[in-house]
Amino acid sequence: MGYTLYYHIRLKEPEKAARFIERVCKGLRWDFNSREGEIIVSPPEEKVEPLVIKEGKGFTKTYKKEPYTSIYLLLLLSLSAFGSVEVSDDEGFVL
Repeated sequence: MGYTLYYHIRLKEPEKAARFIERVCKGLRWDFNSREGEIIVSPPEEKVEPLVIKEGKGFTKTYKKEPYTSIYLLLLLSLSAFGSVEVSDDEGFVL
């Protein structure tokens, strides 16, 4: 069964946001990559899609695997410090 997180992001300070996410990824020992307006977060779990953070709308499937779903939510919502973020999921969560 799939489970998807959806987001809409508008960043005022994308460089600072990328540095923040990179710092968190290093602490978690997760892979981090940044290219052409995208921040890519790859957890060590193969069954969870990487989180590709970009300006505008996006989504990722976590299949409700924990702690990855919760960490993705925390990462996405923490970006509100650098702009605005809206997050929702398949089960009706909206913030």
